[in-house]
Amino acid sequence: MEKKRTEARSTSARSTSTRSRDRGRATRRRLIEETARLCKERPGAEVSVAEIAHAAGAFPNQVTYYFGSKDSLLVHAAFLGLLHDARRIERIGRQAPDAATFRRNIARAVLAMPSLPSVARALAAAISKPELAPVVDRHLQLLFRQSERFVSRLVDGRGWKARRPLDVEARTFWSTALGAVLLVRAGAHGTVADLDLAGALTIHDELEPGWAVSFGSWRRGEW
Repeated sequence: MEKKRTEARSTSARSTSTRSRDRGRATRRRLIEETARLCKERPGAEVSVAEIAHAAGAFPNQVTYYFGSKDSLLVHAAFLGLLHDARRIERIGRQAPDAATFRRNIARAVLAMPSLPSVARALAAAISKPELAPVVDRHLQLLFRQSERFVSRLVDGRGWKARRPLDVEARTFWSTALGAVLLVRAGAHGTVADLDLAGALTIHDELEPGWAVSFGSWRRGEW
């Protein structure tokens, strides 16, 4: 009998712990989502912890509890917006009838993404606050992998070719786009529209003179 009561208490404790973790994950997710929404609605404006907590149905001290700081939460929210925008960009890319149109449409759409200013602020914050660097890096790696998978499926499905491995392609493209936004925000003359972002992509329908390898050949070790 005692054994059954002990097992029941153990089961109840595990159930309570699971519910607590689920509530915590839900609160954390709401804080990120509401911060992303507020930043999108008020680009460039300062959003307070109190506003974020109120919108998420949480307490202000939960921002620190789950994220360590408001800046860390802002980084999470900025990249959530970027990943959502990137999925929309993928739909635009899939509609392109050829590689040249793909490069042009992707570049134009990326530079118009509403999440870019917030991500630029997150990157700048990570420069001045090293404790944010691991958070930024995790999100960047996720972005790179997501983009690499997307382009890999597109290239393989349509028989397109690339000059370099697609992990390098994704990193180069996003580094160019984010770098351009950072330069403009830092006061560099010109706008992101002056950038040939399409030129950062090497995806083509067929090999051009001097281009030695397709992605498929590189992957098979034929290069």
